[in-house]
Amino acid sequence: MSAAPNPLLVVGSVAIDSIRTPFGERERSLGGAALHFSVSASFFTEVGVVAVIGDDFTAEDRRVFDERRIDTENLRHVPGGRTFRWAGEYGYDLNTARTLDTQLNVFADFDPHLSERARQSPFLFLANIQPGLQRRVREQVNARFVAMDTMNFWIEGAREELLQTLSVVDALLINDAEARELAGEANMIRAARKILTMGPSLVVVKRGEYGAACFTRESYFATPAFPLENVFDPTGAGDSFAGGFMGCLAQAGSIDDHTVRRAVIYGSVMASYNVEEFSCDRLRRLLPEEIGSRFRQFKEFTHFEI
Repeated sequence: MSAAPNPLLVVGSVAIDSIRTPFGERERSLGGAALHFSVSASFFTEVGVVAVIGDDFTAEDRRVFDERRIDTENLRHVPGGRTFRWAGEYGYDLNTARTLDTQLNVFADFDPHLSERARQSPFLFLANIQPGLQRRVREQVNARFVAMDTMNFWIEGAREELLQTLSVVDALLINDAEARELAGEANMIRAARKILTMGPSLVVVKRGEYGAACFTRESYFATPAFPLENVFDPTGAGDSFAGGFMGCLAQAGSIDDHTVRRAVIYGSVMASYNVEEFSCDRLRRLLPEEIGSRFRQFKEFTHFEI
């Protein structure tokens, strides 16, 4: 008898990054949306990762998955190939990265065919990859809740494909500038309402240091970011947010308004830890009690009585 499917599955990139910030630099830093997402989500539920790597992704690199017990059954190794690589830098505005170099390598031909077990995962996250590929993966998975991410590159260069994919998912996680661009609306409320007519029943807008906002057709919820004195590397913060958000939903097994709001807070908690060090170094050392402590702090500084 085969093992039960993981409650949560993510498809996206695993990368080797080179990053400079005003506070330091690292020539070789593990990254990629699927890596940041899966490490974050693993604190809440069992998660499987769908991605591709080359020969330069070492046994030591794989430890990031092993130590968090992330299922790598669908992590494909391409012999002779090189892993997706990205180089970028940040100024003092840590909300914006400047890309210095992108090498797709084995990611250029990434077209996953999932195992039968992966196809039965009830929660699926389509990280930021080509919209047509997102849709092909979504068609393979018998998930009851599917969320996706995207970026301005696809909004501008593959809009029709993106709209087709949006029509077959339940939720979109997107940053505020991209939400406005996708909707063609300068006002965030109008932009979210317009996106809700494109297919998703839930839109979560990631606002970096200003927090996050969640929209449905019936409700609105917003939270500030966790106040941090030291932000070291924002790379992967949005993916760590998504991992905490989807991990919380998969752990609960429900999508009611109360759970969605808790998931937004847990997403913010995970993103706040992610940015404290390079790569997912801080998340790798994170303890469950630290997550609980920061969640309670969120409750305290956002609480007020009438």
